[in-house]
Amino acid sequence: MTQKAQHKNAQTAETQKEIKKPRKILPKEERRQQLIEATIRCIARDGLGSTTMQMVTKEAGLSLGIANLHFDTKDNLLRETLRYVAEEYHSGQIAIMKGHEAEDLTSRLTALLNFQLSQGVTQRQKMAVWFAYYGEAGARPVYQKIVSAWDRAAAKQLENLFEAIIEDGQYQNIDAADLAMGYSALIDGLHLALLVTPRELTKKQAKAIAKDFLQRAFPKHL
Repeated sequence: MTQKAQHKNAQTAETQKEIKKPRKILPKEERRQQLIEATIRCIARDGLGSTTMQMVTKEAGLSLGIANLHFDTKDNLLRETLRYVAEEYHSGQIAIMKGHEAEDLTSRLTALLNFQLSQGVTQRQKMAVWFAYYGEAGARPVYQKIVSAWDRAAAKQLENLFEAIIEDGQYQNIDAADLAMGYSALIDGLHLALLVTPRELTKKQAKAIAKDFLQRAFPKHL
């Protein structure tokens, strides 16, 4: 057998190996996560209304059949993406406010501030998705239900945290509910400003503004 023929046979054998090699099958949850993360990127880039299943599957590098298998419809995919983004943010801050990371009130307050203006939370793609859904919440009852449920849970925990701090510091003439509402509005406003006017407001400045608010309210704790 000539050297050329041997080389050809070796290439043929290698090709047959590759053909017979089983395709890697990812776990169901990993496929779902791929599609949700691709949806986040598509919404941030093209807007909520313009995002299609075809765009998402192309972004994820998966087939339309796989997307339909996991979510069935685009509405289901969009709903689960909102649920994922809302749960990621609110469950993170609720855990801090409940004291899962630190029982000390001052530590909880500081950790909450750091989390709300952290790199992960203020990532432009996720903020763009968050506000895109908020814009649709009034028109889509399902979206509104998901957002409202998480908002209420987080608001209640923030109010509880502020009540505990007020009692601990014996602060006078402070209403925990009003203060919690004002602080939440401030954080939402800072997130929106970071997304829309990033050249006018840095994350460092945003954190300083939020910290100043808390220091004025709770000077003994921050």
